[in-house]
Amino acid sequence: MRGLISNAHCVLFDFDGPVCRLFAVRSAESIARRLRDLAAELALSALLTADLRDSPDPHHVLRGIAGQRPGHGVVQRLEAALTHEEVFAAASAQPTPYAAALIAALSTRGRQVAIATNNSPLAAERYLAQHNLSGYIGGRVHGRTRDVSRLKPHPDSLLRALASTRTAPADALMIGDSVADLAAARAAGVPFLGYATSRAGFEEFQAAEAEHVVTSLEQVLTALITPSFG
Repeated sequence: MRGLISNAHCVLFDFDGPVCRLFAVRSAESIARRLRDLAAELALSALLTADLRDSPDPHHVLRGIAGQRPGHGVVQRLEAALTHEEVFAAASAQPTPYAAALIAALSTRGRQVAIATNNSPLAAERYLAQHNLSGYIGGRVHGRTRDVSRLKPHPDSLLRALASTRTAPADALMIGDSVADLAAARAAGVPFLGYATSRAGFEEFQAAEAEHVVTSLEQVLTALITPSFG
């Protein structure tokens, strides 16, 4: 893993997971339920397939409804509601252990750091400001746009991050906690480091043939700051 870190001129972080646990107080499942309730209020219950009705992932619910083309205004309403919930959640987000130290160490060692996330950039920016991390990121926060078809596994947020840092894909590294992050990195041609916080997550990365997976960012920080000999 040391080579993976040392070769990266730029490190792209997914936000919810590798940087913080965004829904530490109010669960993601409750936000997904709120989006379903809003869909019902907008007379869109017929678009809620069995999969969407059971999903605990608000991004999956948003993308699933949007994919059925209910109208641009409706999708905007749903996306705005999700943004509101994410920005509110950012105030009580739980920092991922070693994430802040890793971001600071990368930046002070000359790496550019950027965020590539399916979350609202407003939520990421609020969290970074609250935890004094904005200066290390330098405005390079690339989150959800109004075109929700470009959520990961689409590589759009990674490609925007690469453009903002003027970094070639092979010279970057993506740290993500989901198979969608892995797929986006592969599509963008960016080396990937999986961050698995559970056995199930580790096994999902294994099934997707992720080459590099860690269970703590302490492993990444240690590889970055420990001198190599020989």
